[in-house]
Amino acid sequence: MIQATIIPQKTDVNFSLPEDYIGKKVHAIFYIDDEISQMNTVVPQKKPSDFFGIFNKEEADKFEKHAQQIRNEWDRNI
Repeated sequence: MIQATIIPQKTDVNFSLPEDYIGKKVHAIFYIDDEISQMNTVVPQKKPSDFFGIFNKEEADKFEKHAQQIRNEWDRNI
């Protein structure tokens, strides 16, 4: 693997590859450091109230029944 950090002076950039790269699929990714910084921003933690209304009544009842069943399985003796 080859990695290089450059500061281009124009829109054209030329580079040479080692012989063992010839005939193989090679990936080239170009990004600006600032773009990565923006992607790594902290996402605020969600509160239960953020999910209010996500289920309709039928889905909520089904989910509650399933959650209760799972809780009951923890209480049984195996």
